[in-house]
Order: sequence, then C-alpha cells, then structure tokens
Amino acid sequence: MMSKEERIFFEIHSGLPREGPGSRESTRKAYSSIRGLPENPRILDVGCGPGAQTLELALRSGGEIHAVDNHPPFVRRVQERVAREGLRDRVFPRNADMNDLPFEDDSFDLIWAEGSIYIMGVENGLTRWRRLLRRPGFLAFSEVSWLSSDPPSELADFWREAYPAIGSREENERIINRAGFELLHSFVLPESDWWDEYYEAIERKLPGLKRNYQGDPEAMGVLEAEEVEMNLYRRYSAYYGYVFYVTRTASAT
Repeated sequence: MMSKEERIFFEIHSGLPREGPGSRESTRKAYSSIRGLPENPRILDVGCGPGAQTLELALRSGGEIHAVDNHPPFVRRVQERVAREGLRDRVFPRNADMNDLPFEDDSFDLIWAEGSIYIMGVENGLTRWRRLLRRPGFLAFSEVSWLSSDPPSELADFWREAYPAIGSREENERIINRAGFELLHSFVLPESDWWDEYYEAIERKLPGLKRNYQGDPEAMGVLEAEEVEMNLYRRYSAYYGYVFYVTRTASAT
C-alpha cells in the first residue's frame, strides 16, 4: 500500500510526457553513439515510465523492446501508446521490479535506463543487470551528476538529503569500470531537457493541486518540495545536470 506521500507524488507525476529530464533528441543522440549492435537488437528498457524513450527506441532500432516498470499506470499508458502506434509486435510493456527482472542471462543486446538507475544505485544496477547482456553488450543510462566540484552549500545540502549517492561524472566513470563496463560516450543533457517535457508540465499542475490540498500540511509539503527542486535548478544548473552514459561490456573487443 502506498503512503500518502507516495500517492501525492504520483498524482503530481501522472500524465506527464516524461518522468525525468530527457528528450527525443537526447535519446537519439545516445542511441546513435552505439556501434556494433545487430540489425534488429533486443532491447530492455528499465524503468520505462510513460514510455517516451521506449517509442523513440522502437523507431530508431527496428528491434524488439521489452519495457518494464513497477508502477502499473505507467505500464498501461505505454501499452496504449504502443497499440496506437501499431507496435504491439515489437514492443512488450510489462509490470516488473528492476531489482528482480524476470529475464534469463544473455537475453539482450542493449539495456536502456533513462533516469531510472538511481533507484538501485549506479553500481548496483550495472552489476546486477550485466548478466542480462549478450557479448558484446551495451548499457546506456542517464543519471543526475555533479558538474562542479564546489556546489553552493544550499544545493549540496539539498542533494545530500534527496539523493546522497549523487556523484560526479568522474566518479560515475570509475563505477562503470568497476562494474565491468567501459565508457563509450557521455554528454550532459541540455537545460531544455529538464523543462520542456518535465518541469514545465509539473509547474502547470501545481496550482490546481495546491487548491485541492489547501489545509493539508503533508500534501502541501510534497508539493512545495517539487517547487524547491525546480527553483534550485533554475539557480544552480551550472553545478549539476543529467548526464547520459553509454557503455559496453568490458570484455568486448
């Protein structure tokens, strides 16, 4: 059963184009940097959310995509989008826990995780998902990362509480190597990837939600936390951002 805080969170996030920073252009850029995939790759999209990148991967790859998320409303939304696009023969959404993925070893050519690996932690996710990849296999993920070694104390304090595992690009590259992968390419998502299909959609919903939950301190606390996060990014985007990391199993030659 969801806590009240979780229910309010999903009310804020229901119906959004994306569940985190990203764009079609960034998905394309990351995918186009991969060399050596088979003509019709088998892809696992972990933490697919409402499926924006799932559909883009289907268009880019021509392969078979298994899209998983543990939130049933997201999975149903992907299923609806897949049906509308006539992709049910290639895209297979399902409800599953990324900590216990129901697939055999050596099942996929590519694992994709846009904005979702933080749930497990980068090293844990890379280490546990590696078994699912054929050789050579590829894993691409986006992760919030420090872009500066000296963030303002207000910002550092926020992320220390919100996501203590946040690391720099260099730290994440070391984790990638320890987990048995090599980094092929990385890039910082542009600021528009935070706003156009994510933060701006949340901002449009907040006034109505505040009216609905006026007088409810717990609900208002969740709503205000969203505003704090957005305002910090407005002020301090030079210090942190989402970075796309494209990797390959280190044993590949």
